[in-house]
Parts: sequence; C-alpha cells; structure tokens
Amino acid sequence: MKKLFRNMQEGRAISFIYLFVLAYTILALVWWGVLLFNQSEQITRFEIQNLVLRTDSIAHPVEYHQELTRIQTTEERRSVMFFGEGLIFLAIILLGGFFVYRAIWKQMRLSQQQQNFMMAVTHELKSPIAAAKLNLETLRKHKLDEDKRLKLLDNTIRETNRLDQLCNNILLASQMESQRYQLFREDMDFSSLLENGVKEIQSRISTHTIQAHILPDVWVNGDKFMLQILLSNLVENAVKYAPRNTRIDVCLEECNNNLLKLKVTDEGPGIPADERERIFLKFYRIGNENTRKAKGSGLGLFLSRKIVQQHGGTIVVKDNIPAGASFEISWPVYSIQRV
Repeated sequence: MKKLFRNMQEGRAISFIYLFVLAYTILALVWWGVLLFNQSEQITRFEIQNLVLRTDSIAHPVEYHQELTRIQTTEERRSVMFFGEGLIFLAIILLGGFFVYRAIWKQMRLSQQQQNFMMAVTHELKSPIAAAKLNLETLRKHKLDEDKRLKLLDNTIRETNRLDQLCNNILLASQMESQRYQLFREDMDFSSLLENGVKEIQSRISTHTIQAHILPDVWVNGDKFMLQILLSNLVENAVKYAPRNTRIDVCLEECNNNLLKLKVTDEGPGIPADERERIFLKFYRIGNENTRKAKGSGLGLFLSRKIVQQHGGTIVVKDNIPAGASFEISWPVYSIQRV
C-alpha cells in the first residue's frame, strides 16, 4: 500500500512538473509575441517621426501620404507575420506536449499495471504453494484415514493444477508478445474437447454449477492445448466474479449467419460498457489491486483474445440477461467441419 501511495505521489509530481514546464513555455511564447508587437509599434513610430522631419506634408502631400501608407502597410504585414508564426509555434508546442504527455501517461499506466500484475501474481503463487505445503505437512505429521488422506491429496493436486495454469499463462503471454509461439494445428472433435473440459473444470470447482450446451460432432482445425486454455480462462474468469452457487453456461451453437458461436455466460455483476475493450489488455484488471476481492493476474482475457484471433475468430463481451456477462466467440462456418 505504501509503495502504491508513493507511486501515486510520484505520478502527481511528474504531471505537475510537466504541466509547469508546458505552461512556462506557452507564457514565454506569449511574452515573446508581446515584445515583438511592441517593437513593431516602436519601429513604426520612429519611421513616422523621421518622415515628418524630412518631408513637408503641406508642400508634398502626395509623397507624404504614399510613404505613410507604406509604413502602415509594413507594420500590418509584420503583425500578420508575428501572429502567424506565433500560432504555428503554439500549435507545435501544444501538439508536441500532447504526444509527450500521452507517452508519459501510457508509460505510467503500464508501470502501474505491471506493478498490479506483480502483486497479483505474488498472491496467486503463494496461495497454492502454501495450501499444497500445508496439505503435505499434514499428511507427513498425522496418520489419517483413507478418505481424509485422499481428500488432502486431491486438494494438493487441485492447487498444483492452479499453479501450473498460472505458469502457463505467464509463459504463453511472453511467447505471444514476442511472436515466438507457433500453433500446432490438427483436426479435432471440438464438441468433445468442450464437454471434457467442462467436466474437468467442474470437478475442481465446487462453488458454481457449470452447465454445457454443446452442439455435437463439431470438428475444427486448431491447437488443442490453446483451445483448452481458452475454455479454462473464460470459465475461471466467470467463477472469479460470479456469486457463489450461481450457474455458468458454456454453449456451442451454429448461428443462421454462417457463424459458429461459443458463449460463456455468468450471473455476476457484469462488465461496464467502457471497460469491455480494456479488459483484454495485458495486465489490465478492473479496480484497484489493493481493494479488489477477485483473484487473478490480468493475463487470462488477454490470452483468450490472442488465442481466438490466432484461430481466425472474434471475441466480444455482452450483457447477460437479466444479470451477468456473456463472452461470445464467433468463427466463420467454413473453418469448421460437421461429421
């Protein structure tokens, strides 16, 4: 918490210094303009005084008025030139200031997201390690009956699976960012993969009911491992935010507009409309890392969109009626096969 507060103070200080320098530069430009206009007026007055001294306006009225007109025209041209140059310099300063501030703001936001990621990952790593360690120490120190021993072993395996998934997400995010991961495509029974995936997730999640509505005998050409991660990330994301003892639906259907659609819906609080694009950014999580209750690293949805895009599909978030969120993935029908 102290580190977060210190970062906020540093961010405010940087913003204040930047705005001060920008304001000083603009004021200096304005002052430079005022000085130039004053100098132009002084030059004009000096030229008019010289004109009066060397020309008899009564004896030579035509020459006098011609020279006076020239002096005034010259002053007007100088004023237009000064004003135009000032506007151009001001536009360059403001445009440059905008891009610099946007770059600084993006860097500060990325730094904050990375810090949130480190805080979340530290917690996510410590929790399964501590649980597995406690279970193993209990097994070593106490003679338990067979049912209790198997229960502790199952819990330990569940925690190690959770740890394994987190490590996979971190590794895949790194590989996808550097474009080092290559899909291992193969023809697979997508319906069977989803059904087995839902059963496996339900076996280790007792807080929610996960129901599958899967169109049978749908085959796709894709990366089996990545599609398993996609399903796991979307369902576990729903588990994090939906209230306990609510239902999560996994639905695979073929739509009339020649699309195959996979939907994962929950009965949680939903996602605000202004957050529905940002949740797919790396490290991004809604809210503050120190106050939010839901666990997570901010990588699950980022990986989900990457996996969907690599398989030629699109993913969007919609409202689930009457409450909750619905993640909908669409593939064109030509990319699937029906047996």
